[in-house]
Amino acid sequence: MNHRMTIPRHRLPLWPVPLLWTLALGLWGLSRQHSVWRDEAATWQVARRSVTDIWRLLGEVDAVHGLYYLLMHGLFECFGPGTTTLRLPSVLATAVAAACVTVIGCRLAGGWAGLGGGLAFGLLPAVQFHLQEGRPYALVSAGAGISTLLLVTVLQGRDRKAHWVAYGGTVLLCALLNWLSLLILPAHAATLAWTRAGRGTWIRWAAAVAAAVAAVLPMILFTSTQSRQVSWIPPLTWHMLIGPAIVLAIGALGALLDRPRAGRLSAAAVALPLLAVPQIGLIGLSLAKPLFLDRYILFSMLGLALLIGAALGAVVRMVEPRFPRAAPWLVPAVTAVAVIALWPHMLAKRSPASRVDDVLAVAADVRQLKKDGDAVVFVPAARRDTALVSPAAFAGLRDVALAESPVASGTLKGEEASPERIRAAMSAQRRIVLITDVPGVARPVSAARDRAKIAVLEESFTAVADEQVRGRRVTVYERLRPGR
Repeated sequence: MNHRMTIPRHRLPLWPVPLLWTLALGLWGLSRQHSVWRDEAATWQVARRSVTDIWRLLGEVDAVHGLYYLLMHGLFECFGPGTTTLRLPSVLATAVAAACVTVIGCRLAGGWAGLGGGLAFGLLPAVQFHLQEGRPYALVSAGAGISTLLLVTVLQGRDRKAHWVAYGGTVLLCALLNWLSLLILPAHAATLAWTRAGRGTWIRWAAAVAAAVAAVLPMILFTSTQSRQVSWIPPLTWHMLIGPAIVLAIGALGALLDRPRAGRLSAAAVALPLLAVPQIGLIGLSLAKPLFLDRYILFSMLGLALLIGAALGAVVRMVEPRFPRAAPWLVPAVTAVAVIALWPHMLAKRSPASRVDDVLAVAADVRQLKKDGDAVVFVPAARRDTALVSPAAFAGLRDVALAESPVASGTLKGEEASPERIRAAMSAQRRIVLITDVPGVARPVSAARDRAKIAVLEESFTAVADEQVRGRRVTVYERLRPGR
């Protein structure tokens, strides 16, 4: 009897398996114990504004996320604000990306490679973090997976105009979600060069790319005027390169097992550039301006997953002749071992402690500690996000430092009064609630307005209650009595 295990593509499409697997991973613990951290709070509070107010905000800040905010606004309008609405788009997008990995792997390296790569994608630590994140990076990964699948389709001989239109449109949408996703273009160019694509293919690819880049260029130029948003990113250091080096080494090993050959379309020819080029490109950009955050190139993990799948497929092919009964269990067994090994990490990523803070937890403390008529101040002003996400918890409190609300000013945190006015307003209060960061994550107070707030509290008030929860701190101050 012939026990050779094959997966007939025409009878058993494999992409639903990683898609459902990744959906299950994403839906597990989706609310993270009903916690929302500062990055997601930005999405939450902007998505609740009107389209007009969002458009005004984009003129001042966060234009790079404009399309994402408009998408989330529509979802919040349809389904209401909540952690499920906030994070489900990322879960669905990651599942789509996993399905794309599977289809590409099946086409280029066989069924086991596609299945292994698709299952691996949702388990990668970087993907685990953004799988349940109310930000646009998972959506970019889905778009990158679709555009790469379209490129593979073309290189396999199905070179139709509709494919190139879809390719250019997908690249454009990804760039509108985060224009650093354009780093996928040199990766795709490397694949074209590796496979020695014909002149006609190069011309059509260049035309699709030119159209997409031309369409997104005005936004790129405009967002360059808002570069202060990324001024907090630290300069590139050697220790920041350890992670990319490890990832690239794993990818290179997978590529070697796939036995790449110049001029041949293979998993390595697609995956290795997809993994390496964005990583190296972002490092190069960061030498000119600090921009190195792995979430900006999350889509490069598609390449790593493909290479892991290719390696698993190669191992199955090596094992199959000698152990035909065991070979079909190799990919499931490796997946199970990976789940067991990563289980503590997976649990950690689904806990509130996986993020630097939690705006909802501190809002609950404010609700318990406040009294009607109390004043509230925020240090730094960006900590106002907790009031914007949970306005009911701050009902009855007066934001005495605020001169113009975030909506009215077209900003994320509002416009505060001058230090002198803040000092005078706080000095007239009997009780003040301070919202700030816990000492472990707080940055030194440097802004003049924040220094004024702290000075008044130290000179004229005493703390009567202090609660620290999940990276945030709420302290209640009462005015010092005469003689104290």
